[in-house]
Amino acid sequence: MKTYQLVGIGNAVVDVISQADDIFLDHMGIEKGIMQLIERERAETLYGAMESRVQTPGGSVANTIAGAGALGLNTAFIGRVSDDALGHFYADAMNEDGVDFVNPPVAGGELPSSRSMIFVSPDGERSMNTYLGISAELSSLDVPGEVAGNAELMFLEGYLFDKDKGKAAFLEAARDCHKGGGKIGIAISDPFCVDRHRHDFLSLIEHEMDYVIGNEAEIKALFETDKLEDALTLTAGLCPMVVCTRSGDGVTVISGTDRVDVPVEKVTPVDATGAGDQFAAGFLFGLSTGRDIETCARIGNICAREVISHIGPRPETNMLDVLRSEGLL
Repeated sequence: MKTYQLVGIGNAVVDVISQADDIFLDHMGIEKGIMQLIERERAETLYGAMESRVQTPGGSVANTIAGAGALGLNTAFIGRVSDDALGHFYADAMNEDGVDFVNPPVAGGELPSSRSMIFVSPDGERSMNTYLGISAELSSLDVPGEVAGNAELMFLEGYLFDKDKGKAAFLEAARDCHKGGGKIGIAISDPFCVDRHRHDFLSLIEHEMDYVIGNEAEIKALFETDKLEDALTLTAGLCPMVVCTRSGDGVTVISGTDRVDVPVEKVTPVDATGAGDQFAAGFLFGLSTGRDIETCARIGNICAREVISHIGPRPETNMLDVLRSEGLL
């Protein structure tokens, strides 16, 4: 059975990206700078209103896995797509990117494949309108035990924690991964996910996770506090490794008794889509290849810096060459 250095479980979402100014956003009733879940009819309306669309396989953890694969890790992704045009586009695109998409498209389902309409403003802000479709129905049946059990690292997407079947899938995957000697972690994904499932989130982090990655707002949401240092201390008391990204203020990593605070080079983003996802890709690449936590964070920062320099959630540059030029490989 094939062993993977990194396996992700998350929403399989086709990202449809277009540039739009504030006037367009107001006209279409799109709230700027946030992610909104929408229904199927609204998704079709927004899709039809987009100009110069760029279509790419997306989903937060899927972007991370693709980024790590581009750095050379042997990767796989677990997610649900329907047996429709978007579903086949997604599966084929992931495989072409060198990521094993282990789930065949689901035939005969009533729900179509998921898609997210992303409108990028001139200031780089992204306004995401996501129709979850079939991807949100992921369950334990979609998680092959032989894949989870042969993963050196696994990475879970917090968005899938919204449904009981997703929670069950995460628990089963974590236990299969640990039985095989692997380590598993989660992207918190969104403060609102935490608000809806705080007790279960904290229980999962404490009892099943080896690492957790989130931004400042997400980490603070775990313990309903406005004080980041308190939230970091409390989270570190539950989980062996805590990684907190703080936009232009850098990254904090606490691993056991070790702590590092790594600054970032402040740049004006062209498109902030995928910054956190590609940070995670770089960080997990470093972790998988035995780097120390400071180097992992530095690699993550460079991967995030590249992806915000252009439209789209995945790197367009050979990141191995970039990392070599920075003296990190």
